[in-house]
Amino acid sequence: MRPEPPTHATNDLTSHKDGTGISRWMTFLMAMSCGLIAANLYYAQPLVKPISESLGLSPHIAGFLVTMTQIGYGIGLLLIVPLADLIENRRLILGVMALGTLALVTAAFSTHAAQFLPAALFIGIGSCAVQILVPFAAHLAPEAKRGQVVGNVMSGLMFGIMLARPIASFITEVSSWHVVYFYSIAVMVALGLLLSRALPQRFPASQMKYGDLLLSMAHLALKTPVLQRRALYQASMFGAFSLFWTATPLLLASPAFGISQAGIALFALAGVAGVVAAPIAGRLADRGLTRPATACAMASVAIAFLMTEIVAPGSTLSLGLLVAAAVVLDFGVTANVVLGQRMIYSLGAEYRGRLNGLYMATFFMGGAAGSALGAWAFAQGGWSLTAWIGLGLPVAAMLYFATEKRR
Repeated sequence: MRPEPPTHATNDLTSHKDGTGISRWMTFLMAMSCGLIAANLYYAQPLVKPISESLGLSPHIAGFLVTMTQIGYGIGLLLIVPLADLIENRRLILGVMALGTLALVTAAFSTHAAQFLPAALFIGIGSCAVQILVPFAAHLAPEAKRGQVVGNVMSGLMFGIMLARPIASFITEVSSWHVVYFYSIAVMVALGLLLSRALPQRFPASQMKYGDLLLSMAHLALKTPVLQRRALYQASMFGAFSLFWTATPLLLASPAFGISQAGIALFALAGVAGVVAAPIAGRLADRGLTRPATACAMASVAIAFLMTEIVAPGSTLSLGLLVAAAVVLDFGVTANVVLGQRMIYSLGAEYRGRLNGLYMATFFMGGAAGSALGAWAFAQGGWSLTAWIGLGLPVAAMLYFATEKRR
């Protein structure tokens, strides 16, 4: 049977059954786990140049080193994350993590693109475990604090994304990009052992078959306006995010700046400051301020790209503006994803895994496109073309947001 989709954000009537409370320790563990797992998606981003040179990839298609991982993540979001509505959640999380760890082993030993690119695809699929953990935390949280809990867990996820880049750059500077993946293998094995002991079990109430579950997702995607809007908003925003963080390492390594991998790592650390947006956005959403917060988030991303065009690349001032733009951009993107999650998680606990899978899959496809577009744009027209394309993405989201009716 197809579910009757929710059409607007309402109070989750099952929240008191699911959300009996979540301890600070469990919130921290879930946030840390999300960060460590999500980092696997982004280790390759600042290493596009050394990995592509090692594997023999042309600069025009080097962005696919990141794009393949994000495509895999999108596949996992559509085909695996919805299983959180059918299968005991702890067992599902550990199984998906195991798949991702095997893919990391393949990537670590890769010497050719034909080995690395399929491994990258499955690293993305394995990383979708984070999007089983996030709604799991929402299930445990009471309705009144759901935005706050989701924001805290998402801050861990975003920390992982932001720190993945400098960690990968630092390790590569002193050794090899292969070592980055050996490091991640060790982290995933240790984390899997910890989660197997610490996570509570959660058995979903649904008795649907897997085929019916997938069909219900199509119905939800077509008939849930809130999901459609929030997913498309974030697809534009995350496309801009991926474009920026794929192209900036290429810009910093170019003759205009001539910065080493260690310097690129320090630059990537600047983006970590934007993570503070996650808990702030969650609290604003709990207070009913989603609309103005969304407008501010979109404007922040647009302003970030404009900042990079004030002066030509190469000077100390241009580097400072690029650092400031990274902080502003990451703040806006992080805030917007949490605002969207808070809205779709309020549509009903029985749909939460499927809604989250659809939401994340849509905007990560935007991210995959942004990664490929960033490498192509930089190769074709340098930073200026890249920045103007990046600006167009949040502007498109703002124009669409302007058509949203007030509730």
